[in-house]
Amino acid sequence: MPVAVICGYIVSLSLLSRWAIESIAHRRRMGRLDIRIHVNGIRGKSTVARIIAGMLREAQIVTIGKATGTEAVVINRDGVDEVINRKAAPTILEQIEVVKKYVDSSVRALVIECMALRPQYQEVSERMIVRSNIGVLTNVREDHQDVMGETLPEIARSLLNTCPFGGILVTAERNPEITPIIEEVAAARGSTVVYADPESVTDTDIGRFDYIAFKENVAIALSISELLKIPRNIAMDGMVAAAPDPGVLRMRDLHILGKRVTWANLFAVNDRESMTIAMEKLVPFMTPETTTVGILNNRTDRERRAIQFADVAVQDLSFDRLVTFGAFEGLVTDLLVGNGYPLDHILNLGDTHSPPLERILARMVGEMPTDHVLIVGFVNIHTHQAEMMLEYFERHAELWVAAGRD
Repeated sequence: MPVAVICGYIVSLSLLSRWAIESIAHRRRMGRLDIRIHVNGIRGKSTVARIIAGMLREAQIVTIGKATGTEAVVINRDGVDEVINRKAAPTILEQIEVVKKYVDSSVRALVIECMALRPQYQEVSERMIVRSNIGVLTNVREDHQDVMGETLPEIARSLLNTCPFGGILVTAERNPEITPIIEEVAAARGSTVVYADPESVTDTDIGRFDYIAFKENVAIALSISELLKIPRNIAMDGMVAAAPDPGVLRMRDLHILGKRVTWANLFAVNDRESMTIAMEKLVPFMTPETTTVGILNNRTDRERRAIQFADVAVQDLSFDRLVTFGAFEGLVTDLLVGNGYPLDHILNLGDTHSPPLERILARMVGEMPTDHVLIVGFVNIHTHQAEMMLEYFERHAELWVAAGRD
């Protein structure tokens, strides 16, 4: 037998042996945990993972969390974010490394956001890695159809690959097209379904958050608090104290170029239903004297989403001006005009022009016809223009507060 073949066998056996040892050690670590919560869904995963972890910490349960929203972080036992510095493309094996590094004998709970998109990887994440006793399905929306399926039922079945075996699945999804599928999959896995009720969350509860929170997300955490017999007041205190994802909807009210500017960061919202719901939250910030400006922020690797939102921006939303950031400016502009949006109300400020920040502000703020401008960014998070805007608005807000203004 050739030496190269023999060496190949030895390497393969070595890798298999290492995986077997790592697998046994991982199962042992996970088996010591009383609470293993796997959070999946289309919208709100990071927020739900964070507020559940905060609730458990407030109840004096030593908890490790992991969220992969705006950036991938481990939320340590003190509730502090530790950024995961990835040296290569992310894989679900990252979850094993997090458990190995952070879960010791003193940790009682792990709350982990599902980082897999493909159905088979979601299945492996649940069966082989997390092995949850409480699963969370935040919601089912039209997104990632290229890997999850074209229809809502197909997407639901994909997401339900993280439903626990012999555990409890908590969801705020009430779509009658989806709930029979939830019940079917949970029953096949020997799990019970708990439907979180947004009506159990009061406006006073929501008002305690320093960002715009959604009742569905809070209701999921409260349902879990009931399952774990955590008093409601402790659960709410922990949720409110939990550090939010950088991508949560926060309003900034600033003065720029002699105008009042309200900035709404919705870059993390990238499906039609969630976007229309989020826009309803902004209605109180609009008056007849407000010019509304929507930023379509398009990534080079998200052409399908760019096309979808060229429809959503006109057919489901209502903006006085639309701005293109990032890629596909010509394509998106043609689609907007094809949908009946006036060409002279479209501002191309993305990659085809790459204007400096001053030019972006002049076009989006200075040239608007009213003294109040509401600017809403959506579709994707990361493009050069969006990152410039985010940095500017955060820095401007800090200077505004430091000057004693609000």
